[in-house]
Amino acid sequence: MTTILPDAAATNWVDRHAPQALRPWLKLGRFDRPAGIWLLMLPGWQGIALAGAEKGQWPNPLLLIAFFAGAALMRAAGCAFNDIIDRDFDAQVSRTALRPIPAGLITVKQAWAFVIGCCLVSFLILVCLGWLAIGLGVLSLGLVAAYPFMKRITWWPQAWLGLTFNWGVLLGYAAATGRLSWTAALLYASGIFWTLGYDTIYAVQDLEDDALAGVKSSARRLGDKAQYGVAGFYAASFVLAVAAAWVGNLGALFLPLAALFAVHLSRQAAALRLDDPAGALKLFKSNTVAGLVLFLALVAGLWKPETRF
Repeated sequence: MTTILPDAAATNWVDRHAPQALRPWLKLGRFDRPAGIWLLMLPGWQGIALAGAEKGQWPNPLLLIAFFAGAALMRAAGCAFNDIIDRDFDAQVSRTALRPIPAGLITVKQAWAFVIGCCLVSFLILVCLGWLAIGLGVLSLGLVAAYPFMKRITWWPQAWLGLTFNWGVLLGYAAATGRLSWTAALLYASGIFWTLGYDTIYAVQDLEDDALAGVKSSARRLGDKAQYGVAGFYAASFVLAVAAAWVGNLGALFLPLAALFAVHLSRQAAALRLDDPAGALKLFKSNTVAGLVLFLALVAGLWKPETRF
């Protein structure tokens, strides 16, 4: 079966260029949809940038590269694990029915081997980041393992995803400094609300199918108030990001880019429509730009004249 996944772009590089035999494996790890790699990586980059800005230094480039590789591998492992747990649900949802496991392209045992392999390589990267980062990395596995079950027990699995995807803020900060701080905690909280917003937008794609399958989501819980909910989540994310910069004594150049981050998020909330799943996917993907803007804002904050903002 070579049908393109409905939530993957028709021009994705896997279907255009990857060898036929590798396509199911690349799709199992969602390499055909790189937005998720960015959304997992950028919180780590933001934590590294915050640590550097507090010391008036550029982010450590070796750490940025390590977090890119680690995010790609752990996102692949997490997606495969999620597909193993959700294979029966996925078969009932039109957007996910052609994923490799429910489509019969990869067996559950093969998928487990894929998960273990990605985790082992990720661990080799993790052990180079210091003891505190290693401990945080190990703790994150509990969040990853619990996530697929959240949609069965709570209307807010997107909040759990926020806890999971933004753990990289703490990990990146710890890798750069060897410690944690209130600034890192505030930026982590900002990321949780950011993810709660963008993943609510993502869940708009599956409103009807999720209802039929009995899957819970913040989009279903909020209903026709989803637009206001997303706006509120994004407002909280912006306020907490500014609070992190304030407590961290970042320079005034943080503010213009932080304002651009806020504008980007507000435009997403304003454009959200429950009857436009294709538009929701486009808005969701645009968060790679939003997260990059916040990263650049934190980098700009390293410049500190006589007074902070």
